[in-house]
Amino acid sequence: MSEQATPQIQQPQAASAPVPAGKPAGKGIILSDSAVKRLRVLLEQRQTPEAGLRLAVKGGGCSGLQYAMEWAEKPRERDKVFERDGVRVFVDPKSYLYLMGTELVFEETLMGSGFKLQNPNVKGACGCGESFTI
Repeated sequence: MSEQATPQIQQPQAASAPVPAGKPAGKGIILSDSAVKRLRVLLEQRQTPEAGLRLAVKGGGCSGLQYAMEWAEKPRERDKVFERDGVRVFVDPKSYLYLMGTELVFEETLMGSGFKLQNPNVKGACGCGESFTI
């Protein structure tokens, strides 16, 4: 009898449809393990554990839009707040429209280190990598 129950339990999991290429995997901002780890260290150094990272999209750059990151002591009234393992990211409603499904990653290489936004909504970017189009 347990042999019959096992396929029934597993069947709904296998029935999920794959996400089409080029579409956001889900709404929200995804915080990678590397980003959470680095943000936690930075918040401890700043001695502001309740603060968070503010992500925004602003007009500018050679492709029309560019990312902005800054520290914020607390979210604004209409901000969307994304939290993982005690680390918080704040996004204003307008910027969120451009950032849905974006993953925040911290990369450390021989050439440098920093946060990178892997945004599935981007259609094109400039050669310097500082601005993008949607």
